[in-house]
Amino acid sequence: MAFLDRSQIVRTTDRAPSARGKELFAGILIVALIAALGIRNVVPADALAPAIVTLLFAVAAVTAGFALLCRRDRFRIMWFDLAGSLTFIGIVLSVLIEPDQMVRLLTLTDHPE
Repeated sequence: MAFLDRSQIVRTTDRAPSARGKELFAGILIVALIAALGIRNVVPADALAPAIVTLLFAVAAVTAGFALLCRRDRFRIMWFDLAGSLTFIGIVLSVLIEPDQMVRLLTLTDHPE
């Protein structure tokens, strides 16, 4: 039973600095929340969900672009994970959007409905 032999395990005491992915993800979500609160005053209530989803997709695209510029593999994977999770959150929120809300976002006018 070679897989039960633990004599080859070497423990190292020096650890590389952690990648702080959770803190970074929380910071990105807080910034997105603050931006969503700012957008709330600009767009009508029906267009708020599409605007937030668009904001999440834009932040995910910027995060993926930053991941492409990153040279270290460990940090690159972390940035790609963040971009993927922001994209996933955007897709989940886009399920809540009605098609007519998207049309209202693209055709914002001052005319009453």
